[in-house]
Amino acid sequence: MFDKILIANRGEIACRVIKTARKMGIKTVAIYSDADKNALHVSMADEAIHIGPPPANQSYIVIDKVMQAIKDSGAQAVHPGYGFLSENAKFAEALDAAGVAFIGPPQGAIESMGDKITSKKIAQEAGVSTVPGYMGLIEDAEEAVKISNEIGYPVMIKASAGGGGKGMRIAWTDDEAREGFQSSKNEAANSFGDDRIFIEKFVTQPRHIEIQVLADQHGNCIYLGERECSIQRRNQKVVEEAPSPFLDEATRKAMGEQSVALAKAVGYASAGTVEFIVDGEKNFYFLEMNTRLQVEHPVTELITGVDLVEQMIRVANGEPLTITQDDVTLTGWAIENRLYAEDPYRNFLPSIGRLTRYRPPMEVAAGPMVANNVWHGDAPTGKTAVRNDTGVYEGGEISMYYDPMIAKLCTWGEDRATAIEAMRMALDRFEVEGIGHNLPFVAAVMDHPKFTSGNMTTAFIAEEYPEGFDGVTLSETDQRRVAAACAAMHRVAEIRRARVSGRMDNHERHVGEDWVVKVGSDSLWPVTVGADHDGANITFEDGATLRVEGNWTPGDQLADMTVDGTPLVLKVGKITQGFRVRTRGADLKVQIRTPRQAELAELMPEKLPPDTSKLLLCPMPGLVVKVDVEVGQEVQEGQALCTIEAMKMENILRAEKKCVVSKINAGAGDSLAVDDVIIEFE
Repeated sequence: MFDKILIANRGEIACRVIKTARKMGIKTVAIYSDADKNALHVSMADEAIHIGPPPANQSYIVIDKVMQAIKDSGAQAVHPGYGFLSENAKFAEALDAAGVAFIGPPQGAIESMGDKITSKKIAQEAGVSTVPGYMGLIEDAEEAVKISNEIGYPVMIKASAGGGGKGMRIAWTDDEAREGFQSSKNEAANSFGDDRIFIEKFVTQPRHIEIQVLADQHGNCIYLGERECSIQRRNQKVVEEAPSPFLDEATRKAMGEQSVALAKAVGYASAGTVEFIVDGEKNFYFLEMNTRLQVEHPVTELITGVDLVEQMIRVANGEPLTITQDDVTLTGWAIENRLYAEDPYRNFLPSIGRLTRYRPPMEVAAGPMVANNVWHGDAPTGKTAVRNDTGVYEGGEISMYYDPMIAKLCTWGEDRATAIEAMRMALDRFEVEGIGHNLPFVAAVMDHPKFTSGNMTTAFIAEEYPEGFDGVTLSETDQRRVAAACAAMHRVAEIRRARVSGRMDNHERHVGEDWVVKVGSDSLWPVTVGADHDGANITFEDGATLRVEGNWTPGDQLADMTVDGTPLVLKVGKITQGFRVRTRGADLKVQIRTPRQAELAELMPEKLPPDTSKLLLCPMPGLVVKVDVEVGQEVQEGQALCTIEAMKMENILRAEKKCVVSKINAGAGDSLAVDDVIIEFE
């Protein structure tokens, strides 16, 4: 077995590989850019080597620099993680020439499967069902339009060397095909150093389901079930689960066997994933094969008990698989939510900055990962599992140079409903401050009827949130539960305040019992708080009483309560006369006042937001790629105004209405902060 491996990656996946290597007694080497000198993966590894400036094309994907780090460290093998050099055949070739093991597939498999055009041709020859499309390379935007018309709209424009949603656009018209072609080429060049583009038919109402395969160097290959990855935004997966709530055993077997046949056809060895789209009739079509570890691999590990990273290392060491297809058992259900540094209230635009608070929920082991002794942590075991793969820490910086994903929160349960409920509670307990993030959004998804029923497609986000995400409106029942909990917490805070001020000794009767709780801007409830040693009874005006118990004390930012015996977890911030409360995707201002204060408060005028209707504000920190308009130009609604690049993605800002440009404050190459004024209008 290897004594030392180098991890040619960063962030959570580097930390994930380090955990398995440590369990196997293998020393690890991290590499890092200037931006990552204080990163978690650097401190976790046994040693770390600096490789250059922050941009990935000057550090993490420069093969010569990575090879020098391997030479300097004496590493015998390299795990590439995902992204960066993980599917780069030239990197695999360089490792082979240097006598260093690549913890991934053979170079030939990378070349044939890593290129989406070649992989489709091989899949067709192997008898795998594929999506109609144009397999050749496309030279320019006009050719893209011509091909799109031949295939028939809608079409998917994709980078041949792409992945992770980069270099990918859906086009419904000629104009969108032209625009999408150019943006895809730009993103592909920046992210992968390869701007080749191809086009295929976009199947409407699809589900995205993928098969995990595992093969060794001795001709053995198995599949480890499927993952449902249909909850996507911008073709980037957000929520994954295993198994799929849609597949039956016969379809699973057919997809698995085709995936194994494809892997064997290219002499595959290592962990890999074969991706399919599946229509409502369970017809499935090959999309691509990812010749690497997938971001969402933890859900497969949670239901099978197989440590995929360990298997990759053993395969790279020449060991045969010790698992046969008959050994693979899918037990329970696992859900993964990706925590992104993206602000859902700003149309999911990237957010950077310092994590002033980062407190994931406690990790808990359960299920196959415990039974097969492949759990990495020392957390207690339970009936449900919580796992958080992360690469950040409280006080750390979220950089503009890399992918916005900062953690993967996973839960396991004996069935799907149990796994979802465990995820809801874990999300409520996950504290993140200092940046915009998508926790409220994924919390909302976990409660959405289409998701809980399993009846979703890749169009879920576009269909259910067509105007973007503006938070969750809790039901009246849930608002009452929040109101009751906040009334009980307010009483505790008032007792503390009264004692500190000297207004009372030990007699709690000095704190009143009658209060008015306002939840949000509309819900107003007079309540009476009847407290005892173990909690409080909150009685509403209609006579309903809710029992609140918990150990919250003033200053705690997380309140773990029960209301009428049902758990309620609140993220709590202090505001004047109440709390800012976040739970289940809702962000609420809860104010608790005396009856007289409430009466007077209702007479106060509402503060109006400033008028920014004549300004184009930068919605995220980023770099101006180009400005598409000039001073004095009349622009139409929906017209492109400028393009901003952030976290490897290009974002086109468009006019919201017909107007005339009066002033342009930024140009190509300028770095902008959130709310910087880019363009002013008459």
